[in-house]
Amino acid sequence: MAHKFYETVKRNFDKAAALTDHPKGLLLQIRECNSVYQMRFPVRIGKRYEVIEAYRVQHSQHRQPTKGGIRYSDMVDQEEVMALASLMTFKCAIVDVPFGGAKGGVKINPRNYTEDQLQNITRRYTMELIKKGFIGPSVDVPAPDYGTSSREMAWILDTYQTFARGEIDAVGCVTGKPVSQNGISGRTEATGRGVYYGLREAVNQKEDMEALGLEPGIAGKRIVVQGFGNVGSFSAQIAQEEGDAIIVGIAEYDGTIYNPQGININKLIKYRKRTGSIVGFPGTKLIKDKNAWTELECDILIPAALENQITKQNARKIKARIIAEAANGPITAEGEDILLKKGVLILPDMFLNAGGVTVSYFEWLKNLSHMRFGRMEKRFNENTYGNIMNAVERLTDRKIGIKERNVITRGAEEIDLVRSGLEETMITAYHSIRGIYKRRKKVEDLRTAAFICALDKVANDYIALGVFP
Repeated sequence: MAHKFYETVKRNFDKAAALTDHPKGLLLQIRECNSVYQMRFPVRIGKRYEVIEAYRVQHSQHRQPTKGGIRYSDMVDQEEVMALASLMTFKCAIVDVPFGGAKGGVKINPRNYTEDQLQNITRRYTMELIKKGFIGPSVDVPAPDYGTSSREMAWILDTYQTFARGEIDAVGCVTGKPVSQNGISGRTEATGRGVYYGLREAVNQKEDMEALGLEPGIAGKRIVVQGFGNVGSFSAQIAQEEGDAIIVGIAEYDGTIYNPQGININKLIKYRKRTGSIVGFPGTKLIKDKNAWTELECDILIPAALENQITKQNARKIKARIIAEAANGPITAEGEDILLKKGVLILPDMFLNAGGVTVSYFEWLKNLSHMRFGRMEKRFNENTYGNIMNAVERLTDRKIGIKERNVITRGAEEIDLVRSGLEETMITAYHSIRGIYKRRKKVEDLRTAAFICALDKVANDYIALGVFP
């Protein structure tokens, strides 16, 4: 299936490339992965040694460093990592993050190992990257992905720093770190929050929603989320809390739960933390067929798990009018053809889940500047707003209440600035893509528009570098 994923990425690239006027040689350069590092290394697991298969792929060095997550999964193979690295290049270009695309993968199921064993594997993998020059704040900067978190990023940082004595920017070698270890506030929620901002902007377009037979705005929209990991849970939680959307269904590996009146996501998160599963959550109906999530009645479907989830076998059953790709490559090429013929609006992964790399970029900038966002201006802004409030009180002879004053005069914390930057990024990127979709007659879907947007930017970088005349 991973092979099919890479073929789908290349097919989508070719579809968009045919609508540009860039030289064939340049398009071929952008299409292919520049560097592929396949490794196998021994790790002691209990009383035995296990040989671990792992990868790091750098798709494009038109901008440096390259950037991309590391996933731990027993489904990892070279072509999957190549596909993900390719998407990272285009993703970064779409949201104007100045990185080339990369990706890493370790072929293990993390559930089968203890924390100490995972730490040994992570540190050994990092050593392999260091030996071959595949990691560094100006070379290649990993981040969390499926099966990894801030914990693994902290281990990577510690391993790198051990061998990078005197390197002043060493903490920028990896992002997604714990906030206490040079991470940034808002990174954990970033991909899910980016999904929400992108989806909200899409459904706010009155013309587009009328074409789908939907009212504009996210409030009241019925949403089904497939995959309740980091991205899926934050997407659902933020859409419910900040957008007043109705989450009617959640699908996980152990079952699908459904309630047409809505599921309280905060309570569901607490329930799963207590029981280890979403199954049995009060007020919901359990659908035993874990693949039945595609058939649930909803306005918006958010696939937030792995690639190749919507195929030609189940695409016809989908009732949603909008599919928001929170995962990478959740729809196969054949499945997409069916959905587009049905008139479904697909918000492509390379745009919609770019929140993670956007906030990783903010973290990298924080690491290079060696200063927390908001530190310089927060108190100055609070004092300035306070002086304005005092002037308003004098001029109007009206006393402003303490609660109201505190809201108006509050200076921005790091989390506020991160969310503001992410919101601006996602809104701007969506309108860039939508503009291409609306202006160019031969562009029939948002994915093709997104690829053209990315291709033009990457091609211009290569031309500016003098690689192609």
